[in-house]
Amino acid sequence: MIFELSNPVTKNLITHLRDIKTDAIHFRHTISELTKQLVYEALKTSPLIQKKITTWQGINSFDSVDEENIVVVTVLRAGMPMLESVMELLPNAKAGFLAMKRNELTHESKLYYDRVPDIFAKTVLLVDPMVATGGSLNDAIELLKGRKPLKIIALNIIGSPEGLGAIEAAHKEIDIYIAQIDEKLNEDKFIIPGLGDAGDRAYNC
Repeated sequence: MIFELSNPVTKNLITHLRDIKTDAIHFRHTISELTKQLVYEALKTSPLIQKKITTWQGINSFDSVDEENIVVVTVLRAGMPMLESVMELLPNAKAGFLAMKRNELTHESKLYYDRVPDIFAKTVLLVDPMVATGGSLNDAIELLKGRKPLKIIALNIIGSPEGLGAIEAAHKEIDIYIAQIDEKLNEDKFIIPGLGDAGDRAYNC
């Protein structure tokens, strides 16, 4: 199922991302803030565990997210600001990395780096800012599903209806939380209006 954020602050942050005058450091910061909003929504019904900690009044137990059973997987390189943001919120979660490159002629993605820890029976937060055709995200989901996680939740910033529709058709069990669904893909498979290449803009490439 696809969940699109509707908060006015979300829309305002998206506008900042679209602005070509937004420099790399502010671009990454804005991605980070949007990612936190996505995590709040994605985990709002997550079951809590009791965690024993030492407080100023001694040892006590409190409600906590089961961070140790969450793995945050990013699709490099554009997903790095999103991964860092989630790890700030959930510092005891584990991180995983996938690198895929899209062929500009065929628009197909190829996996060339895979550094993902054990995800068996764990919740995977798969972070990737852009969903254009959905090819890279689909490949990442297929790879991760083969490793038997408890569930996979996709967190995305901008997506096209075409790409999101393709993911939903192929993986009906996957929940997608996205900040903004844009109008369409153009003939070159770029999101319109979009915000340009997220990886390039985040790292001045």
